[in-house]
Amino acid sequence: MIQSLINYIVWSPNPAVFDSFDRLRWYSLLFALGFIISQQIMIYIYRKEGQDDTLVDKLTIYMVLSTIIGARLGHVLFYEPEKYLSNPIDILKVWEGGLASHGAAIAILIALYMYSKKVPSQSYLWVVDRIVIVVALTGALIRIGNLMNSEIGGKATGDDSGFVFARDAEEYLLAMRMPVSSVDAYKPNDRASELAGNGIVPVNFDIKIDKGAYQEADLRTAIESDVKFVLTRYRSSQKYLAESPETALNYELADKGDHYLVTVKTFGVARYPTQIYESLSYLLIFIGLFFVWQKYKSRLPDGLFLGLFLISVFGMRFVWEFLKENQVEFEEGLAFNMGQTLSIPLVIGGLVLIVLALKKGLKPIDQGTGS
Repeated sequence: MIQSLINYIVWSPNPAVFDSFDRLRWYSLLFALGFIISQQIMIYIYRKEGQDDTLVDKLTIYMVLSTIIGARLGHVLFYEPEKYLSNPIDILKVWEGGLASHGAAIAILIALYMYSKKVPSQSYLWVVDRIVIVVALTGALIRIGNLMNSEIGGKATGDDSGFVFARDAEEYLLAMRMPVSSVDAYKPNDRASELAGNGIVPVNFDIKIDKGAYQEADLRTAIESDVKFVLTRYRSSQKYLAESPETALNYELADKGDHYLVTVKTFGVARYPTQIYESLSYLLIFIGLFFVWQKYKSRLPDGLFLGLFLISVFGMRFVWEFLKENQVEFEEGLAFNMGQTLSIPLVIGGLVLIVLALKKGLKPIDQGTGS
């Protein structure tokens, strides 16, 4: 495994790009960047193949809308239909999370069919074969956005390597009734002797508390109850941390003059950073598809790239799902989770497309474009 080469990392980045401007998030930025870069690559492809590159603006609109709508409806219908169909207005709350790549894939295929009907000079499969090149790149950037959000993480590694996702715990500690001004989770260098090789690894939280009207004795009482509650009772804390509810909180309290510094010594659960695995997979797929297109361009048989895309992207998705946590409760106990089940027909469809494309063979060289 990749992560057997590294030690564990305590992962708790701010999901906002700028601390002072919470509205701009890494996920949103990377999502938008994916479409911006993809648009420029598609303009390059259109020009190289003698197509009208002004059509890329229209194509981009179809892609953006189909991706957002499809991904949202995919999550609603595949993962939590009862929750959203009983409260339909919640379907519109995209900012609360809940997007499914399989839904986006289906919606994109439908949207591109609608686009091709309005552009007679481009066949449906011609458009799809080019668009999947940049979809792979966008998928890679979106998975990095998931990583910055500390979401869609992997299962516990069972050894002392992987990522400990501590961001949720930091946010809960910041929201305590005590006047907490900052919280910082990190990997303590002086606790290496506590590593047991079982994936339960040392994690420290430095909590800065303004003095205010707190006396040290009262503060200790509050720390021992409130911090302990955050580290053991919240669902995300139970998933990502390994603080025992039965033992007393292990912490140090230091008077820093105008504030107190509380250092809490606890443990986290090392997990697979599957967001990175998926992102690297999609990036390599993008590079491979782009270089093959560079060599053959318009000579490619229709449907070949779509088939390669479906097999590679959803084949890798099927593999990485074995290391990912299930997103909803009904997946527990299933041989394959929803992500894997939905990937199977897409991979089969990709195989069919490749067989049909290979039977056609390469198209003759277009003397007009030289490709």
